[in-house]
Amino acid sequence: MSTTAVKENEPVLAAPKPEDLAAVLIAKNRPQRPSALSTSVTFGWRAMLKIKHVPEQLFDVTAFPIMMTLMFTYLFGGALSGSPTEYLQFLLPGIMASSILMITMYTGLSVNTDIEKGVFDRFRTLPIWRPSAMVGYLLGDMLRYLIASLVILGVGLIMGFRPGGGFGGVAAAILLLLAFSFAFSWIWTMFGLLLRSEKSVMGVSMMVLFPLTFLSNIYVNPETMPGWLQAFVNINPVTHVVAAVRSMMDGNWNGGEITWVLIAGGVILAIFGTLTMRLYNRK
Repeated sequence: MSTTAVKENEPVLAAPKPEDLAAVLIAKNRPQRPSALSTSVTFGWRAMLKIKHVPEQLFDVTAFPIMMTLMFTYLFGGALSGSPTEYLQFLLPGIMASSILMITMYTGLSVNTDIEKGVFDRFRTLPIWRPSAMVGYLLGDMLRYLIASLVILGVGLIMGFRPGGGFGGVAAAILLLLAFSFAFSWIWTMFGLLLRSEKSVMGVSMMVLFPLTFLSNIYVNPETMPGWLQAFVNINPVTHVVAAVRSMMDGNWNGGEITWVLIAGGVILAIFGTLTMRLYNRK
């Protein structure tokens, strides 16, 4: 007898019927749809993995803040306050706010780059909460903002900065700055979706950020400025952010400025978050 013959009393396995397969597939439980939090955290982790594989991305949150702190302290400290150490007490909260607000534009650059590469087309096919991709970008960038804050604070402490508000005041100031930066970043996500190239996003971002950061109270007291310039500086949102951060680090919390920053952040998030998601859904 051939070796391929069926042995006696050995059961023969019949091919499954199509209706049986259908019953199995129908009865099988489908995995639950991921929550908005889990998908947002996943996209945030994706943003951090980019930093892991391309660590040069951290130059703008390490080398740039250090350079700005050293340069402005020793260039203008003696002329403006009599000594670099005294000027550093006034300058460092402003430099911290300026540096973090400047790097918020990279969120828009990341969004625009993924659109050009076609990555967003894959995201749109996934059964996930639609805004999670955008929120993930911002969560990943929050790590960059925190690193920049700690780098500037560390350099400042080495140079002689002594915050009157102590650890609690500094920690609260950084948290307030991170919260506002999260809301502020939605502006650049909108431009990342709206504009057609990475260079366009960077050009528009710099055109907006440079006047906002330099025409403010970061480097000098607005009282020394001409009246017409003071009018702009006093309504500049960066001025209010710096005033709130500076007061918290000094230990003299300015409740009005802190409230202004929180309300302004909420308004920015509501407006530009909505506009960003409408553009994203139409993209």
